[in-house]
Amino acid sequence: MAPPLREEGSIPGRGRSKFRVVAPEKDTTRINERIRVREIRVIGADSEQLGVMTPEDALVLAREEGLDLVEVAANSRPPVCRIMDYGKYKYEQKKKKSSKQSHSATLKEVKLRPGTDQHDLNFKLNNARRFLMEGDKVKITVMFRGREMVHTSRGREQLQEVMKQLGPIAKMENPPRMEGRFLSMIVIGEREAIAEAKRNEETDDASNAEASPAEGTQEAVAGGPEETESAREAPQAAE
Repeated sequence: MAPPLREEGSIPGRGRSKFRVVAPEKDTTRINERIRVREIRVIGADSEQLGVMTPEDALVLAREEGLDLVEVAANSRPPVCRIMDYGKYKYEQKKKKSSKQSHSATLKEVKLRPGTDQHDLNFKLNNARRFLMEGDKVKITVMFRGREMVHTSRGREQLQEVMKQLGPIAKMENPPRMEGRFLSMIVIGEREAIAEAKRNEETDDASNAEASPAEGTQEAVAGGPEETESAREAPQAAE
């Protein structure tokens, strides 16, 4: 009897692996000797502006403090580098990313009254927007007292106005429903609209940085290699 055929490239006595090998993510951040440009703008470990110098001179300063020289805004002219503990920075970023991925939506509540004025309504809706942008659900509740129960239609109109002012980032999960003296609805975030809103915020930050180059560069460099567009586009400040 002929022996059973085996697949080409397979190891005798072993089946095909059920697990797919994934290559580790490559770190493309330029640090220390990998920074090979003529000159760079350097930010110290305490966010102080050290000026424009060669990467070699900046690396000497970093080594004196036992730290690394890290390129944080490659598209600026000249590129911006910061003296920091790169290993510690990577650990903190990984921890922050892990915390974001483990975030589970919670139900937040915003309470209104039929007579809530526009100023208070704006304040409460700003909170609601922030909750939605962070991935949480929001319960909007209108509370009635005494004779206000006769005019619950005003509460429904108020909730319609809330949806209108929240705009495209919100969509209704549960429609308005009376529960005793409370008229409530639950809204959740519209993912695509929220993503677009975040991109618009980044664009606005970049525009503001263009109006104030030095301030924009310093603000962007304060974080690390994952820079905002404002740092990448900030022009060189006068020496």
